[in-house]
Amino acid sequence: MRKEKKVKGLGNLYNGTMTLKRREWKGFRDTMYDYFRWLKCWGRLIKLSMQYPVQLVKCIFTYRWMSTYLTAAGFMDRHTLGLRGTELRICHRQFWIMLEESINILCVILGADRRLNGKSKKAKALSDKIILFDEMMPIQIMAGFPNLKGLAIQMIPVFLAGEMDQQANLPYIDAIENYGLPADVCPLPACEAGCAVRSDYPLLGKCLISSSMPCDGSVMTTMFQDRYFNLPSYQLSPPVRFNEPEVQAYAVKDIKQCIKFIEDQTGETFDWDAYFTVMKRYNEETDYMLKKWEINSTPYPQVCGPTLALHRMFAFQIAGSLNPAFLENDKIVYDMMMKQYEKDKAADIRPRFRAIVWSCPAHYYSNFSYWAQNCWGIKVLVDMECMLSHHFFNTEDKEASLIDLAKAYERMSMRSHTNGGYANVLDELWKQCKYFNANIVIMYGHVSCKTMAGLQGLFEDQARERGVHLIWVEHDLCDRRTVSRKEMRNKVNQYMKTVFRCEPLDESLVDYDDDLTW
Repeated sequence: MRKEKKVKGLGNLYNGTMTLKRREWKGFRDTMYDYFRWLKCWGRLIKLSMQYPVQLVKCIFTYRWMSTYLTAAGFMDRHTLGLRGTELRICHRQFWIMLEESINILCVILGADRRLNGKSKKAKALSDKIILFDEMMPIQIMAGFPNLKGLAIQMIPVFLAGEMDQQANLPYIDAIENYGLPADVCPLPACEAGCAVRSDYPLLGKCLISSSMPCDGSVMTTMFQDRYFNLPSYQLSPPVRFNEPEVQAYAVKDIKQCIKFIEDQTGETFDWDAYFTVMKRYNEETDYMLKKWEINSTPYPQVCGPTLALHRMFAFQIAGSLNPAFLENDKIVYDMMMKQYEKDKAADIRPRFRAIVWSCPAHYYSNFSYWAQNCWGIKVLVDMECMLSHHFFNTEDKEASLIDLAKAYERMSMRSHTNGGYANVLDELWKQCKYFNANIVIMYGHVSCKTMAGLQGLFEDQARERGVHLIWVEHDLCDRRTVSRKEMRNKVNQYMKTVFRCEPLDESLVDYDDDLTW
């Protein structure tokens, strides 16, 4: 059995500042490809600046988060460190489509925001066709409104900005805590509320669809949003105990009321033909996702780590299958994956360790699993947060399809496993360990999440019974000051040295300074 090739000296690229010392040398062919993709990223950002030159300059001086997007190329580079060949190319393709969707959202903001466009009639006409959504509320319901645009309003100012720069969310956390919020509330809803306190959300949209997320902090955020946007709002509230069939009647009724709310606010009528067209695309995207999982369950996994997880979150939560480019990208990635799978199978190239990630991941360290892969050879086969809704929609019967839509909302991000009873998060973990043949679980311990904290003892007892290595990695979601990236890495370092008694693949990655790095 051949192991994956080692990549040395990646830790030496860090110098304790925002940027790396230099680009990684990946060999001539891969370095040229990587550099071409870097240029393509900057080219797309330049194109955006040419589309909305005046609004973009205003945006940079109006909103704190806008300057974060100048680090987009660095964000992509951070997730390709140590990658070679097909793995590098798949990663770039997956991240490119996420970048494109993010720029599409930015274009909507630049074109419709009242702060950036003043009394422009064109901007107001565009704004009146926009339905705002909580960032954790998928926009699939907009498939039935082809003339309208669903926009995850917190995605650009809070969620993606925090993924790209670990410092980006800190001013919003400080703002809301100075306002009086206790410091033990989950940092994500705290950031969202803090963004409203600092008046850093764009002003646009006809109405707002908010969600009842599984924690008290999210309820608080909804109240701040209502006051800030001052728009008609509807709180779509999927049932928490969603495994019980009796709750689906309520869930469907709630969705129907939400559809009526949008119709009443906009004058549009729900288009079932358009809806079914998008849901067929969703089914195809889900099928490709399941095929990736199937390959990752073999001895020769291919699409792993944040390349798998972040892409799925974007495709389901943010794009909502409304952008056909995601499906086209899936087809290309699938062909690349299968070709490399056959090569790895013929050469018998297997990962050193097989792992899955469970619980809510660290928002400010999205490339953590790639660090584990480069440093210790730990291949992360699947992430709990990408295991969102993966059932297929009925695309012929209206009532049956609404039940499927309700199930999708019940299993959205940060809800699919932390709601519905402990079986969804505890029993499901061992099923996935068996399916993916994983003997390591990187168990994120979100220090501000009350939902998961009560199950820690059960996780440890049952992991011991099954012979599964459970590595607890604490973090504070959006606030790297509570638990730094280095402290997260040390949890894995200590376990691998003391329990597995193995040597790192790249000694330079065991200890380095990235406290200021984007």
